[in-house]
Amino acid sequence: MLDALHYGETKIDLEVARIVRRSDGTKPMPEGGTFTFTDPDGFAAALADTSVSLTITGVGDFKSRLTRLVLKSVKLYRCFEDLPRIAYLSFPPEPVFLSFPLDSTLPLFAGIAVRNGSMVLNGGGEPLHQCFHGACQWGLIALSNERLTSCYKALTGQTITVSRESRIISAPRAKAIKFQHFFRQACDLAEDGRRLIERPEVARALEHELLHAIVNCLIADEAEDNRSTRHHHAAVMVRFEEVLSRRIDQRLNMPALCAEVGVAERTLRMCCAEFLGVSPTRYILLRRLNKARAALRRADPSTASVAQVARNHHFLELGRFAVTYRTTFGESPSVTLQRNART
Repeated sequence: MLDALHYGETKIDLEVARIVRRSDGTKPMPEGGTFTFTDPDGFAAALADTSVSLTITGVGDFKSRLTRLVLKSVKLYRCFEDLPRIAYLSFPPEPVFLSFPLDSTLPLFAGIAVRNGSMVLNGGGEPLHQCFHGACQWGLIALSNERLTSCYKALTGQTITVSRESRIISAPRAKAIKFQHFFRQACDLAEDGRRLIERPEVARALEHELLHAIVNCLIADEAEDNRSTRHHHAAVMVRFEEVLSRRIDQRLNMPALCAEVGVAERTLRMCCAEFLGVSPTRYILLRRLNKARAALRRADPSTASVAQVARNHHFLELGRFAVTYRTTFGESPSVTLQRNART
């Protein structure tokens, strides 16, 4: 049986909540479920509160599992992915977002190696790079700014202002473990698409405990973060991504690229190494290869050809494209194209 939550003086048995149905027959307040993906674009689209550009950087077939739970003022996502990748997440200015690793990997979030137990707070829409070097588990929470500030005020008597710049939160181990406990418990309840939290008091209790755990992590933050330098580098990376969004299909040499971004080549190389773990030219190549692979996966093999898809994505030397593609993804482009014929 799952642990029980305590909300005020009321003990709520979460196992009972698995089988209780609302007597009025209306849709329960929380919504959730678990979904699997073999397409990176489909997985990225399922993170509905953010715009995600996902660039696979390792060999193999992409597989992911996403658990989603919507409470009154909090949305939770638990993500499992099996390949290394770089993600560029663009957030709306509202609500507040928290992102964090859930395993022993040491990913780069906003250019900083983030250990399990730490998290990144984003409260104003600043984009964020994530870089995982292998299979990964991570979480994302979107929560109402108003609810967070009111909860913080109630617990501390003080106000909190969440700035636009991403902020690393490193709480003491005990508080980080408690936060992850409630996060995992909430996601476990949403697994398999079952309606698990249909009693309003269960949803309130879970949201209450989760918010308190988040605020306690914010209060006890021990992170030492050179924010001015990191914010400058983050701004460079945002401009870099903006240039790529306009010019990814064009041939850009490094001097022209750096001129558009507005930095020296040394600065751009340093920022890409810090945030992405690869050089600017390698990242651009990976982005273009991922776009070509997505096109091959969507194409009809009875009417499309590898050469046609390669040309459409400005790979003019077919032999070199095929070798680079196979080295990056572990299969030839023709095998990717023929997948649709076998399904």
